[in-house]
Formats: sequence, structure tokens, C-alpha cells
Amino acid sequence: MTQRLGIDFGTSNTAAAVMAGNTPYLIPVEPGETTLPTSVFFDTNRKVTTFGSTANAALIDGREGRFMRALKSVLGTPLMHERRQIAYEKITLIDVVARFLATVKQRAEDATGLTFDGVLSGRPVRFHHDPDRNQRAEADLRSAYHTAGFTDVAFMFEPEAAAETSQSQGRGLIIDIGGGTSDFSVFTREAGQTRIIASHGVRVGGTDFDRTLSLDHVMPLLGRGHLLRNELGDGTHTAPNALFNDLATWEKIPFLYTPETLRLTARYAKLGVDAVRFQRLHDVIEMELGHDIAFAVEAGKINANRADASIDLSFIHADLRQPLTQTAMQHSLQELTAKVSNAAQETLRLANLAPSDINTIVYVGGSSLMTTITSAMEQIFPDAAQERTNAFTAVADGLAIAAARA
Repeated sequence: MTQRLGIDFGTSNTAAAVMAGNTPYLIPVEPGETTLPTSVFFDTNRKVTTFGSTANAALIDGREGRFMRALKSVLGTPLMHERRQIAYEKITLIDVVARFLATVKQRAEDATGLTFDGVLSGRPVRFHHDPDRNQRAEADLRSAYHTAGFTDVAFMFEPEAAAETSQSQGRGLIIDIGGGTSDFSVFTREAGQTRIIASHGVRVGGTDFDRTLSLDHVMPLLGRGHLLRNELGDGTHTAPNALFNDLATWEKIPFLYTPETLRLTARYAKLGVDAVRFQRLHDVIEMELGHDIAFAVEAGKINANRADASIDLSFIHADLRQPLTQTAMQHSLQELTAKVSNAAQETLRLANLAPSDINTIVYVGGSSLMTTITSAMEQIFPDAAQERTNAFTAVADGLAIAAARA
């Protein structure tokens, strides 16, 4: 039997769902799990490509190869079409995304006994702020789906899909903060029917939160903001930011492991006034620990409400930890939080509504549940009810509902 599959292809995690009778069914895309980390690992020694938790484990185990994550953030850029050597083969990033999506398709078919030639895919309201690049991003993703084996490909804005699952009545606002974007939809729900009034999006997401936290709290331990001696003559200068910016950015980390970067960090370690910090930087590049840092920052963000919250960097040095309190995190993220708040209010403007017109705020995506976000939304919408129950599954569930209706 052929059916259309709903896929929530995320920057950090991916889910797939289909209707089972009148109820969305989240497909187990990993053993015992209904979400699949959007991760890919090219194993150099075994010459195989692994996905999801298996890819994450290969990275953590220190296998020889190339790890990739946050590929959704690169859609619409020239990087997607460059054929480059990745571990043991030369391919484009379109091919990498297609292989990941083909794996989701195969696992969904194996789990259900159905054949999925069609897909309804979630997409951000805006992949990018630039309209041309935004259009190219959807075209890139469409191409990847076709390469993965889907013949019928359609798209739906992610917050509009999430609105399909809300049980609230009256006017609601979806706040969907994914790994790479924040998306918003104002909707009304009456007599079991959902109607979208306005949608809006901004290119700010969980990976941006992680990047900022890494730059503020981890990269200084590796030399960011610290002094290098001049190679010729006396005097010092601050270490350039470019390398630290890339090392804190999920999708750029794999491209730092080059002989040129190793030579650069070795020079920093030699010239650093605080040589220990810059030696750590060199060690991170030499041992390819960039993604380990990114995972550690992500874990620290999640646990920031604990009294002893910190970013565990013991994989660099046994006793290296960076405290990360809720207060420190909110201070680092205040600019990004303001962008999310402004985008929520812009969505209201597009709907020609005031904050008092919203009955319910529906949070979607793990980063939407961060205290810095929920506190900001409660200030804007003090009288609205807060709905958090389906934060991690609402988009995939909504896509299944919409796919079946279509």
C-alpha cells in the first residue's frame, strides 16, 4: 500500500509520522525511539556511512572519519552543491542529506509495511532572510527528497503543522524553536477546525543559542579574547575571532580539521601569552574534539537549572569544567531572546492582533522550553495559557494529519 509520509526534518533531530486510523503514529526511526539525531558519520576504516545515534556514538568513540550535523542550516548555500572529499568518497552535501532521508524512508517502510512514494515535509517559514536563498533552500531540500526516492514531494510550514495538533479553542500562537530557526503561527481553532491567520519566521534557533554559549563560556578557555605576541618585534595583539567562531558553529566544525588549521593553532600555542589556553585549542583541533565541545555545550544548556550546572570539558583536560548558571545563560542569550520576542510580536502584527487577543501559547521544539524563552513570552502574553505537552512531537504529528487529509 502506498501512502504519504510526514517528515519533520530538523537541524538537530528528525521524526516521521503517519496516520493510524484517526491518530498520528510516530514511527520508531531508531530502536525504541521516535526521533533520529540528524547526524551523519563517514567511517573511514569501515567505509560505511552511519546515521543518528550510531553516528553520534562513532564520534564519541573516536572512530576515524567525518562527522556532520546541522546540515539543514546549509540548505540554500553554494556549499550544498560543491563536490568535496568527505572521508572515503567525493560527494555533495545534497547527496549526504539524501542518504539521511533515504534512511528515514527505509526505516519507516520497514516499521509499517507501507510504501512511501510521497512525503509531506516540514520546513521553516524562512530558511534564510534573503528571499532568493530561501527559495534555493527549499529547492535543495526537494532535490534531496527526490534523490532519496520520493516521487511526490510537498512542503508545509512547521508551525502550521504544529497548529494541527493543538486542542486549545480560540486564538493561539505557535512558538516553534528548532535547531536553526524560530517559527510562529497565529491560528484559530473552533469546532475541531484549525485556521492559520499569519505565519512568520526568523533564522535564530537552538544551534545559535549553543554557539553563543560556546563563544562566551568555552572559547575563552581556548584563547578567545586573549593575547598573542607579535611574531616580529615587540607588542601583542588579540587572537583573531574567525577560528573560534567556526569552532563554535556546528556545520563549520568538520571543515577545520586541515593541516592549515593545525599549523595556525600550533603557532598560537607558541605565541600565546597564556600558552595553556592556546595549547588547549591546538589539542582540540589535533584530536578533532570540536563536536565534543558542541555536545558538551548543548548538555550544559539543558542542565543549566541545576545548582551545580556546568559545561563538562574533561575530554580536553581531566579537571576542566566551566560553570553555567541559569543567570549566566540568560545574560549570554538576551540578544537572541529579544530577536525571538520581536519575531513573535511581528507575527501578531501580521495577524492584526494584540497580545491580549491570544488565548494560548503553544511551545514546540526543545529550545522553546528554555526558561529564557518562556519567561520572555509570559511577559508579552501574561494572560495566555501555556501549552507544552507536545513540544517534541507536534510538527511530525501535524504533518501526518495534514498528509492524510491531502
